[in-house]
Amino acid sequence: MKKLIIYSVPVVIGFMWLMAVHQTFNPIILKGPDFLRFYFILILGFYASLFILKSLKIAISSTTLYFAGFILLLGIIKLIRGFLLGKPVGFLVIILIAECIVTLIFISGHVNEKIK
Repeated sequence: MKKLIIYSVPVVIGFMWLMAVHQTFNPIILKGPDFLRFYFILILGFYASLFILKSLKIAISSTTLYFAGFILLLGIIKLIRGFLLGKPVGFLVIILIAECIVTLIFISGHVNEKIK
């Protein structure tokens, strides 16, 4: 339960920013730079909370992988929408590739802990 609260903090902060600045809870309808700001809030907050938990020697759970998957899914949905609308999506592609690499690193660490 404690991990769920820790991982939910960046999501709540991101949606509060979204409501305060853009008066919406739907990040998919945002234009490119605004969506990237929202996405950075999610990613940086999530990985900051992940590093805090790692520094406290708390094991990574499946909740962590679910949050990483949902954040990645949001980026992929926005990427597909950008392709369909013919918008430039270069920065989002770079961010998604970096996020996949970092997620794979954490998943491999999680698998190694399960094997031991």
